[in-house]
Amino acid sequence: MAKTRRLAKLGAYLRPHWRDATLGIFALLTVNGLGVYIPLLIRSAVDKLSAAFSFNQLLNYVVPIVLLTSAMWLIRMASRIWIFGVGRQVEFELKQRIFEHLLKLEPAYFVTNTAGDLISRATSDVDNIRRLLGFAVLSLANTVFAYALTLPVMLSISVDLTVFSLAVYPFMFLVVHLFSDRLRNEQLEVQDRLSDASDLIQEDISGIALIKIYAQEENERRAFAKRNQQLLQANLKLAKSRNTLFPLIGGLANISSLVIILLGATRIASGVLDIGDFVALLLYVERLVFPTALLGFTITAYQRGEVSIDRIEAILGVTPKIQDASDAVELPTEQVKGELTAKSLSYTYPGSDTPALDNVSFKIAPGETVAIVGAIGSGKSTLANCLPRLLDIGKEQLFLDGIDITKIKLPDLRSAIAYVPQDSFLFSTTIKNNVRYGDPVAKQEEVESAAAVAQIAPEISIFPQQYETIVGERGITLSGGQRQRTALARALLVDAPVLILDDALSSVDNQTATAILNNLSSGTKRKTVVFITHQLSAAATADRIFVMDKGQIVQIGTHKDLLKEPGLYRILWSQHQVEELLH
Repeated sequence: MAKTRRLAKLGAYLRPHWRDATLGIFALLTVNGLGVYIPLLIRSAVDKLSAAFSFNQLLNYVVPIVLLTSAMWLIRMASRIWIFGVGRQVEFELKQRIFEHLLKLEPAYFVTNTAGDLISRATSDVDNIRRLLGFAVLSLANTVFAYALTLPVMLSISVDLTVFSLAVYPFMFLVVHLFSDRLRNEQLEVQDRLSDASDLIQEDISGIALIKIYAQEENERRAFAKRNQQLLQANLKLAKSRNTLFPLIGGLANISSLVIILLGATRIASGVLDIGDFVALLLYVERLVFPTALLGFTITAYQRGEVSIDRIEAILGVTPKIQDASDAVELPTEQVKGELTAKSLSYTYPGSDTPALDNVSFKIAPGETVAIVGAIGSGKSTLANCLPRLLDIGKEQLFLDGIDITKIKLPDLRSAIAYVPQDSFLFSTTIKNNVRYGDPVAKQEEVESAAAVAQIAPEISIFPQQYETIVGERGITLSGGQRQRTALARALLVDAPVLILDDALSSVDNQTATAILNNLSSGTKRKTVVFITHQLSAAATADRIFVMDKGQIVQIGTHKDLLKEPGLYRILWSQHQVEELLH
């Protein structure tokens, strides 16, 4: 069943390129046809020239043989170009499909599937499929044609010599069959160990600063050495199996030549077999040695491809949990007012028994600035991730302008909500390109305006290259506060009606954070701002404050009102006051 499914997938990969594949296979058929005809010419030459040698007669055979051999070379090159070209096309298409599919998946998928493993599948596994649809198809077609065209001619020359010379071939196929499962399992282990090593490399490169801060180079070196050793052992194990199988195949194939020589010499001596027929049979057996020996490599390529098909389809077979409903509606950004409503909103992370959000209800008016405060783990970030549907929430729980967000088309919903998460991720490009990431054609003045509101413009102006400054991987050349404000400028540039800041100013001082919030809440075109923070001085300037605890909103009110009533907010504010005094 699994093999049938894999073959069906291979057929699906090949189907768009059937013309090139057909041309390549037809070219191989032609090559093998010529390869069968040439030994017949040599047989004729040997028979005639052994009776009466003449240089002119020799030329009559040499010239056609040279021309046919040259034609074989040209046609074989064409077949390789066509068939290998199909493999390269499929490689290109698979990489494109994988990348586009990954873009559709929700962030939670990348929590349980590491970047190193996904990169390994999109490169190494796709490469294995390319080899399968290039080298393996060419080798298999060549083997089939070689046998199909050569055997009838050999049998016409001598049935018994042909049967005796090929008697070892069933043993050859038995050996290949016995090794097939072993090779597939060992190949899977190699791919898994390669993914493990890729994971560690990717993680360590991303966290190189932390490794150096804690002087953990030696520990990381040992960790990689362990994974690298496991990869080496898996590769050596696979190589041992291959180096056992291939010589066995080659040795069994060469026994055929020995049988022809031994029995053929006896037949020639007794006058039963002509020298020309003997030479032709010997050439035909030699013709079958290479395709048969290559069968081992073909089997290995197939085993690798078989494993890789499963690993790639494991990605492509994942259905995005967050996607447009069949009855999703459009909501143009210019029509969005920015009203947010939650009705008994609940969410539990997969594998957890405790809800991260437990019957949360609220209503935020258009243009209102709401601060959300609470202890770590109280559900603030989960709530922020629910608003742009980064989490798979249920229907009829969260609404934008009175419309269930699960019924709004995702591009429209996310165009209406600008979100600055805790991790202020920046791309390895210029500050200008990072700020205008949401609108790549934005003008310079729009970039500068967004940077000014985010309070990062004065610092950018003192950089040598200003807005053309390269920030490095993940923005490593900028400070934490600069990264956060650059990310905020990026969100402000798209000018969405709703802005969510998930502790996005934690690395900014209270005065700057307060100035940013004042900029956002002023003007004629106010945004609806949901501001998640641990900076209570900045939260105090909000129109209202939501206090969260254990996945629930336990208090709602203005800063002044919340200080008047006993509760969690008063406790948090008291702690904040003590911290301010200590600083």
